[in-house]
Amino acid sequence: MKEKEFTLSFHTGTAQIKLPAAVDSLGMSGTAALVDPAAAISDALKNPVGSPPLRAIVREKKQQNTRPKAVVVISDNTRPVPYKGDAGILMPIIRLLLQEGIPADDITVLAATGTHRLLSRRELEYMLDPEVFTLGVAVVNHDCRDTGSLVSLGRTSRGTDIQINSRYMAADIKILTGLVESHFMAGASGGRKSICPGLIGETGTYVFHGPEMMADPLSTDLVLEGNPCHAEALEVARTAGADFIVNVTLTSDFSVAGVFAGAMEAAHEAAVEQVRRHVGVSFSEPYDVVITHAGYVGINHYQAAKAGTAALRAVRPGGFVIMAADTVDSGGPVGALTYRTALQLLKLSGPEKFLQLIKSPDWVFIPEQWQVQMWGKLFAKIPMDHLYFYAPQFTADHYDVVPGINGARFVHDAEMGIGIGIGIGMGMGSAVQQFYTGALTDAATRLGKPLDEISVCLLLDGPYGVPLQQQKKQQ
Repeated sequence: MKEKEFTLSFHTGTAQIKLPAAVDSLGMSGTAALVDPAAAISDALKNPVGSPPLRAIVREKKQQNTRPKAVVVISDNTRPVPYKGDAGILMPIIRLLLQEGIPADDITVLAATGTHRLLSRRELEYMLDPEVFTLGVAVVNHDCRDTGSLVSLGRTSRGTDIQINSRYMAADIKILTGLVESHFMAGASGGRKSICPGLIGETGTYVFHGPEMMADPLSTDLVLEGNPCHAEALEVARTAGADFIVNVTLTSDFSVAGVFAGAMEAAHEAAVEQVRRHVGVSFSEPYDVVITHAGYVGINHYQAAKAGTAALRAVRPGGFVIMAADTVDSGGPVGALTYRTALQLLKLSGPEKFLQLIKSPDWVFIPEQWQVQMWGKLFAKIPMDHLYFYAPQFTADHYDVVPGINGARFVHDAEMGIGIGIGIGMGMGSAVQQFYTGALTDAATRLGKPLDEISVCLLLDGPYGVPLQQQKKQQ
């Protein structure tokens, strides 16, 4: 059988795989990388969207307070934001602050971890330019469960408890940074999401990520207007305030495609428009089998849900999804205890009963149940045992927790159950190849058809592309 070769991008690098030539490959239309990202960053700071230049904002703040404090909010390690190197967006901001007389002691880099685990010093040093630490700039994590580090700002119109990181609120100069890409709940990442959920308290998720909001059909990729998740995040962010944002968009190989700086809403909306133009993936008919991967973001099973919700757009009801993930998160390849608990409930009860359960007035909200609810959307379309899932870092105990078929059964060499330290981009490509080949063959067998008689697609971009079914023209 003739084959085609593809390159898939994971958290730790790329893997080369071969699939039958008849497999349709669906990828984003893409956008070109900036030739000189450093120059684009400099220009964006000088000529922002809907805002005075950052330098002018800093000078105005100094007129109000002779020694203003500055905070620069960064994303955590689930987002490939360029924070170091020639395309790094962090040091140009810090250098500008220093040039304007803000001493390093008065600058804080704040990691917007949201409800994710705290990043280790080693992880922060890997993410950021070494100069940040050489200068003595404080680099700290937001901790959503540390109530002593939060300040209350009231409630939103929907009832969300607005508790925001107190270090952020105490700053005179508030700068947000991040990546704008399609997001399966909020429509798009970046902008207001640096604050909500990035800097909120855990109780703030009870409404923001509540079951009713997650079940809303407008809480989905590329939708901002009418999206309740976006609206809630925006209301929280407006309440907390932000003086300036620096957001980027990326190409499929994580090169910088655009730099959008300025007012929180205007600059973010400009970035979303660019993303809309290139992330859509067109197809005509749903597929029997969708092959995908969890991409850079899929450092654990929790994050891999984003690839699952993308795949459900392209798979036919009752079809099959085959997914590989690079679950290298030092906090564990599955996710936090609350996530694992809710996931077990989904696995035991099924998507319909699980949704009934978490919507019950007697249900006690579990943090991270929202991501399990997203998996439930996939399993409302295909049976749980129609998902094949493989992560080299998973052991048998991990597979017992997650729904779906244990993909390690198709891997016939020593490259399985290897632990957290090694990722797919670090020599694990052959194991991933064995998984895809074995799972695809098994799916065809269960369909009772030869491989060349079933429809199969590969989502080249995993969780990043948004499959969009083309409407049939009326005759």
